[in-house]
Amino acid sequence: MSSRPTGFSRHIPRAHPLSWVMLIVTTLAVLMIAIDRMLLPTVMPAILDDFHLTTTQGGILIGLSYAGTVVGGLLLGMFGDAFGKGPGRAWGWLVAVFVASISAVITAFTSSLAALRVLRVTMGIGTGGMEPVNVTMVGEWWQREDRGFAVGAHHTGFPFGQFLGPVLIGAVIAAASWREVFLFLPLIAIPIAVLQIILARPKNLERVNRWIRAHDMTPSVETVRREKLHVGERVRGMFRSAAEALKTRNVFLAVILNFIFLFTETSIISFLTLQLTRDVGVPLSTAAIIAGASGITGWIGQIVWGAASDHTGRKSSLKILTVGMAITIAAMVFIHSVALAWIILLCWGLVRNSPYPVMYASIIDAVPEGASSGLGLMIGVGLGASGVVAGPIAGMIVGNLGFVWHYLFLAALCLLALIPISFITDPTKDKKMQEAYR
Repeated sequence: MSSRPTGFSRHIPRAHPLSWVMLIVTTLAVLMIAIDRMLLPTVMPAILDDFHLTTTQGGILIGLSYAGTVVGGLLLGMFGDAFGKGPGRAWGWLVAVFVASISAVITAFTSSLAALRVLRVTMGIGTGGMEPVNVTMVGEWWQREDRGFAVGAHHTGFPFGQFLGPVLIGAVIAAASWREVFLFLPLIAIPIAVLQIILARPKNLERVNRWIRAHDMTPSVETVRREKLHVGERVRGMFRSAAEALKTRNVFLAVILNFIFLFTETSIISFLTLQLTRDVGVPLSTAAIIAGASGITGWIGQIVWGAASDHTGRKSSLKILTVGMAITIAAMVFIHSVALAWIILLCWGLVRNSPYPVMYASIIDAVPEGASSGLGLMIGVGLGASGVVAGPIAGMIVGNLGFVWHYLFLAALCLLALIPISFITDPTKDKKMQEAYR
């Protein structure tokens, strides 16, 4: 008989202490990724002034970051599957951290626009590879039955980072300049990478799996010890896992959904501080803090909807979240004061990041052996491709039509996500996937 609790307590999962520790450490990693993605949009007004750029040119600069994300998500996602399932993923994450940290430090000292453009690409490669490897890592240290909760809780690092990042950035800008904010990344990322390597040892995952089986649940990854394969075999394995992921319906649909959701999100955050400084009339340091308001409430939706999708299904959760996002984005046309900005952005935070853990869980459900590759495709193509075009398109709309049409267009685009959502295969509903899920 299952030892899983019943009643209300079943919504608070039981897990091995090491699973909880890994959840905390990987959540800190996500917080760092979120801060990194807030760096350029938050300091965008200062960069536009410093280099005498238009909003369209600023959007292109943001697009370059996401061009690197495509490369990083795909290559490092496949690397995560082929060179280290389970404990080995921590080393894959370290590679991504190294690339991103070096790029960030050089950015802080560059005075050339051409160099800044190149560094946005290389930094994007590093951060693009961090997320798929990290999400897969936390999924493998928890039982399958509570995967949605684990990924949702793990992703609270995004809203916290989206709030904490602008606050820290605003403080630095008030005391120094936009260049110094890029030094945040290595200061946060390197200690986290070291902690993950110390924690992610085969014997620790074996202890976790023994506990999971003893409590009548299912480990997410059975292979703990690394296979002794030649480099050529591992490289071939990279492409096999990518091919397996690409032909899976949930992965293909998640790429489309991720593109739509992140196109709207990137378009909003790219010029939010510009709207607050230009239309609301607050200084950049204050605008940076307000721009992070969605992070205050974002953690609620992450945990609630990630856990809810374990019980009510991935598809139904995504439909509700999509409608909620469209409504809150359309409401941003009314941001004309500090008070309204806070209210609307706090409401947006309840749904802003919530679809992602549900989509991530749907991919891990469908392709557990190629999860990192699947997430790499979703994040690399979905996030990267959307970011490449979102910045320039948003810059043109804002520059030529204004913020009202900007937000109405994004709200309408968001509703289109309901179409691919209707085709997602849900393991809580589909009998074949249900057997694998159990």
